[in-house]
Amino acid sequence: MTPAEPLPIDIGRYRTYAAIGGVAGLAACVLGWLLDPGQFFHSYLFGFMFWFGIGSGCLAVLMLHHMVGGEWGFVIRRLLETGTRTVPLMALLFIPILFGIPHLYEWSHPEAVANDHLLQEKQAWLNVPFFIVRVVIYFAIWIGLAFLLNRFSGQQDVSENPALPTRRLRNISGPGIILWGLAVTFASIDWVMSMEPHWFSTMYGALYVVGQSLSAFAFTITVVILLSTRPPLSRVLGVSQLHDLGNLLFAFVMLWAYVSFSQFLIIWSGNITEEIPWYLRRTSGGWVLLPILLIAFHFTVPFFVLLMRDVKRRANRLVWIAVWIVLMRLVDLFWLIEPAYHGRTLFVHWLDLAAPIGIGGLWIAWFLWQLPARPLVPLQAPQMVNGETPHAH
Repeated sequence: MTPAEPLPIDIGRYRTYAAIGGVAGLAACVLGWLLDPGQFFHSYLFGFMFWFGIGSGCLAVLMLHHMVGGEWGFVIRRLLETGTRTVPLMALLFIPILFGIPHLYEWSHPEAVANDHLLQEKQAWLNVPFFIVRVVIYFAIWIGLAFLLNRFSGQQDVSENPALPTRRLRNISGPGIILWGLAVTFASIDWVMSMEPHWFSTMYGALYVVGQSLSAFAFTITVVILLSTRPPLSRVLGVSQLHDLGNLLFAFVMLWAYVSFSQFLIIWSGNITEEIPWYLRRTSGGWVLLPILLIAFHFTVPFFVLLMRDVKRRANRLVWIAVWIVLMRLVDLFWLIEPAYHGRTLFVHWLDLAAPIGIGGLWIAWFLWQLPARPLVPLQAPQMVNGETPHAH
């Protein structure tokens, strides 16, 4: 493969469709903001967390690949790198959330803090100026990691000594994945958990760390299979690589289920007044349908389907389970975020559809714009054999 080799599909048309959908969705969001600002900001945060999670998760999976190697990461590496380059866009799209702080966070109201002893105890952390400072720090970490990983990956393609940028990528990824995990943990606490400031969980950050990694992995599996019908990916994505990707997808699903159940088990067994209202709110009324849906279709169905060897070794089957998991990630985030605003009454507002569509349209358009910037197969990665890509097998 050469850098000039074209993409397997003409992405220009799809990029245009995504951009049009994004603009239309955001236009609907503007209308929603005029009609119901509170609902708009909650729906916008929900849509933002979903699409940000895919781009952020790409950072984690990419760094994991650089540390452990393997052909599974080789075939999706360029897609992961492209996903990381969406993080600056998400930094820009976070700005509306800053304007929505009074609508999203009880701790931002001085009168609420004055009448609440617990909010007073947390005020050193939960205050607007420090909140904004932390947002800047988080995005600086993520954008900095994305910049370095993409820079040295580009150097690896053209370097006369590719071992040097390869070593730099590995050296960055070790501490980088720890730094990424800490930033995601604290960001999830700041952006989502603090909407219910009287509740706390030591497992909450892990839900987002694992969930974002799962979202990114399922998304990149979907895209790599769609692009693998023609060269260059058709030459490197074979049965063995699909099987590896399916096994890792299975592992991420299991890890998500383990973390989710662990948080529930800890809170249920503790039975502490400060902790149980969070689950009571999400298992009362119509909301109880969502955890049932998640148990059945985010864990049980993928678990048994991905146990089947034939599913993991056939692209046309694996792609459907990957798409399904991406959709289930959307349901999971809706269940985590929206009850903070609607209480114990299940309610789906049209903005809960418009916001993910609007943000997602722009995200996908940006992703497709960035995709042709690099060859789809790394030219001098360690998995290369004598300058040639490994054959699909």
